[in-house]
Amino acid sequence: MSAGKYRKEQNCLNCGFHVEEHYCSRCGQPNLELKENFWHFVGHSVAHYFHFDNKFFQTLVPLVSKPGKVTLDYLAGRRARYINPVSMYIFVSIVYFLVVYSPKHESHDNEKAIETVHVTDADLLLVDKDDGLDSLENPLKEAGVELPMVTDALHQAIIKKNFTRLPLHKQDSILRELQITFNAKPSDSLRKIIRSLNTIHDQKNDSTYSAYLARQQNLPETSRDNWLKRLYKKREIELHQKSDLIGEQLEHNRPKQYFMLMPLMALFILINFRKNHIYYLDHLIFTIHGMTAFFLVNIFTQPLITRVFGNSSAVGVILSMAVIVWVCWYMYKALRIFYQRKPWPTLWRMLFIVTLYGLALKITESVMMNLIYYIGT
Repeated sequence: MSAGKYRKEQNCLNCGFHVEEHYCSRCGQPNLELKENFWHFVGHSVAHYFHFDNKFFQTLVPLVSKPGKVTLDYLAGRRARYINPVSMYIFVSIVYFLVVYSPKHESHDNEKAIETVHVTDADLLLVDKDDGLDSLENPLKEAGVELPMVTDALHQAIIKKNFTRLPLHKQDSILRELQITFNAKPSDSLRKIIRSLNTIHDQKNDSTYSAYLARQQNLPETSRDNWLKRLYKKREIELHQKSDLIGEQLEHNRPKQYFMLMPLMALFILINFRKNHIYYLDHLIFTIHGMTAFFLVNIFTQPLITRVFGNSSAVGVILSMAVIVWVCWYMYKALRIFYQRKPWPTLWRMLFIVTLYGLALKITESVMMNLIYYIGT
């Protein structure tokens, strides 16, 4: 891409210093003509944004495909070809959270596809119709819910999904019919279905704390929850009532969470590779490059998984698994190359680092959720 037309005059228009070639040796400004056409202006602006010589793409390709190389080059002083790690991270993370956490608008066709999930042998819950499945199928059909059936098999996940959508009185009716059938002819398969549907029914019935207390009053005294369980249930119900708001706030604060956890991740790596005797800042740069590579891969894969193919589709599952495999491969290779360790010690240290980071992620998420619950809502 052309940078534009250089001036014949050898005075810098910015500082007035004498220009030997194309750039001022004092301030660094290119000695370009002021008059330029539209395409030169656009090209020069894009080139300037990516540090004039395509630094962005020179950093992107090895960062994703050659684990540890960019960090080694950067720390060895070969920095001119790469973007500063923090600048790269900030730019990529902004794009990542705009792309991955933007609102998802599912089409009507996608919603219908969820209700008519293809049933495979691995997904089936095999039950005899004599066990009372007809008693479950008919009330659901009366409620206008299409229940996918195959010979001698039923998709349990879809039963639960459809049962959850029914009003309480219809759920009561279905559970009574199933209980009558079970009393007449007990079976393990039907007992499991009744137990799982009863759990869903209780959760829906306990949509408010007052409804939960009313249901507790109708139970035998020996079956009622104690004060500690009631306190826990109260908080659980309130969290569920505010789940949409809490979830939205969690996702809104996710960039801050990842950013704050990066120094902790670098600390975990330092602890595991302390015998390398390198500075903490070097571990932190290694972590920033790794997180940036993770964001870059997800920028391209997550929209395909969530918006094009769907999370539950075969292609979506394959892509998700491919990302997980890539993350494991990338982290293992990066640790081996950067810290120069043998395969098995590297693998065990990697598993320990991932475990520590996972715990930190869960703890900070729990703290954030409680802060949102008690302060932000």
